[in-house]
Amino acid sequence: MTPPVPNDSPISQLLEQAQAGDAAALSRLLDVVYAELKRIAAARMRGERPDHTLQPTALVHEAFLRLVGNGSTAFEGRAHFLNAASTVMRRVLVDHARARNAAKRGAALRVTLDEALAAAPMPDVEMLALDQALERLAAAEPRWARVVELRFFGGLEVAEAAEVLGVSVATAKRDWQFARTWLAKELGDAP
Repeated sequence: MTPPVPNDSPISQLLEQAQAGDAAALSRLLDVVYAELKRIAAARMRGERPDHTLQPTALVHEAFLRLVGNGSTAFEGRAHFLNAASTVMRRVLVDHARARNAAKRGAALRVTLDEALAAAPMPDVEMLALDQALERLAAAEPRWARVVELRFFGGLEVAEAAEVLGVSVATAKRDWQFARTWLAKELGDAP
């Protein structure tokens, strides 16, 4: 297991200040994490169709509002915040896909796993099919599902995902490979 990282990052410090009641800390937090969240959102949106109605900026704003909009800033530091951000981005994209499918009576919204995140790229998959497969994976192997969520939806590198999960980098790499293989089979494609 990797040793815990001290909470001395700017994100951790701002989260602590926000928890202590500093209202301006949330604004400063957005300034600090905005570029990173926008990079992650842009990577997620690259696989979408060109006329997609949700843009990276909107994804970042929606995710940030969901993360801190209810006044809760009970994050235990940078790793916990990035963990929550990856989950929220997944929820925003899935909710958007569901709304679009409901409006179009079943039209599929397709995304592509970012090749920068995958050692061997997976083929295009539907967002909703991926979400359902991740739910099944989480029931069988929760940590594998978290690695996929952190890497695909959160844009984290393997080492960052390992930090968030509290496992070694080697374990996170194995989990990522196993999860990708499991998902490929579950979604009907060869790994």
